[in-house]
Amino acid sequence: MEGLYDVIHRRRDVRAEFTGEPVPDEVLDRILTAAHAAPSVGLSQPWDFVLVRSKSVRAAFHEHVRTERDVFAATLSGEAAERFARIKIDGVLEAGLSIVVTYDPSRGGPAVLGRHAIADAGLYSVCLAIQNLWLAATAEGLGVGWVSFYREEFLRELLGIPAGIRPVAWLCVGPVSHLATVPDLERHGWRQRRPLDRAVHADRWGSR
Repeated sequence: MEGLYDVIHRRRDVRAEFTGEPVPDEVLDRILTAAHAAPSVGLSQPWDFVLVRSKSVRAAFHEHVRTERDVFAATLSGEAAERFARIKIDGVLEAGLSIVVTYDPSRGGPAVLGRHAIADAGLYSVCLAIQNLWLAATAEGLGVGWVSFYREEFLRELLGIPAGIRPVAWLCVGPVSHLATVPDLERHGWRQRRPLDRAVHADRWGSR
């Protein structure tokens, strides 16, 4: 039991510590198997995993991410701009492998058991697969970085993802020199996490 909690608390969103070494095939198979074992609404398993190793594809994506990052940076000023400038995005190039996780809302349809009242339940299922992948990678001593500065249309075209299928996450995956003891966004002063007792409500919202 301690091992599970240790992995949960060691997990980090890695941006700057990738070594560039390859992920062994047997390790990649284990973390993808863990991701594929995630629970899903109606057992629809609406995810797919696109393994991106091509340097040219990663370079094209990195350039797009850099542009979108600059767009966001232009909305900041003062200390916020300085803090944001310290947060790297180079994992796209530094990790030799990226895994793009997608969502197919038609999988298991037309009637998906458990999704009739909550349309996003399938998307939540994909996020569970991502978390499984992330924890398994951490247990294997790998780092994972979730890149979020991109437009879905760009990534769909870059990877030839069919219309109707959403790219949910571009994950940089690979060996790292170390995992930071403090998450990057906290370490760079972007935001501090709030205490658990501020997130727990009793019976009704706002009742502590």
